[in-house]
Amino acid sequence: MPNVLSRNFVVAAQGTAEAESAGGLQYRILKRLSPGEPAWSIAVSATGARSRLRTMWGDDILRMVQGKTVLDFGCGEGSEAIEMARGGARHVIGLDIREDVLNIARQRAKAAGVGEHCEFSTSASRPVDIVVSIDAFEHFEDPEAVLRLMEDLLKPSGEVVINFGPTWYHPLGGHLFSVFPWAHLVFSEKALIRWRADFRSDGATRFSEVAGGLNRITIGRFKRIVGKSGFEFRSLELIPIRALRPFHNVLTREFTTAAVRCALVKRN
Repeated sequence: MPNVLSRNFVVAAQGTAEAESAGGLQYRILKRLSPGEPAWSIAVSATGARSRLRTMWGDDILRMVQGKTVLDFGCGEGSEAIEMARGGARHVIGLDIREDVLNIARQRAKAAGVGEHCEFSTSASRPVDIVVSIDAFEHFEDPEAVLRLMEDLLKPSGEVVINFGPTWYHPLGGHLFSVFPWAHLVFSEKALIRWRADFRSDGATRFSEVAGGLNRITIGRFKRIVGKSGFEFRSLELIPIRALRPFHNVLTREFTTAAVRCALVKRN
């Protein structure tokens, strides 16, 4: 028995050493490819506060929120919440888990003259007419729980409008971790987190722990989550990556979709 245990221990130790060696090699490759944060990632962060309401939905979204109470789920620094308030929404509730960005949102709403029509908080309880979620669904740690909360907060005749992307199999679905297209699928989570720790010091040890979170959601998983929820699709649009549009179809959509855009209503 001792010999068997010894052999098992040696095999396990060798496996661990091999995994660590592989992770170390991947880390060194990543450091060679990108010694610091990718320049494209910094550029995206710098423009992340720009509103995408009209880019994604045109003027229809502003007509939709006229005179309504709206919940901006994952509001960030409040750009879209402020735009909806200025566009005629009766009241906009901006919801986010990060108090630092909520403070920025409050200041920006006040400066824009819509402070009395906006509130920003880490929790919400008031029933709303419309829930809007922009570029946030790929970051929620528990998207199933998020949909349940949206359902609880939405009035029976209300509607949820969601836009998000890139999803996990998009060429840049790893966000910061996509040093090159699909790099987040090539390198291990351990190696990527170790590489990120050289220039981001928030102590994250998994994708889900990075600032803002990253839940690896795919189109298929999103559809399954909605299917098990109290919602149904009123509409669903998978927007193709422009350069890959000729190759975008039901078989390739996980890899060629730029963004998911949909509207949900409560099941009858």
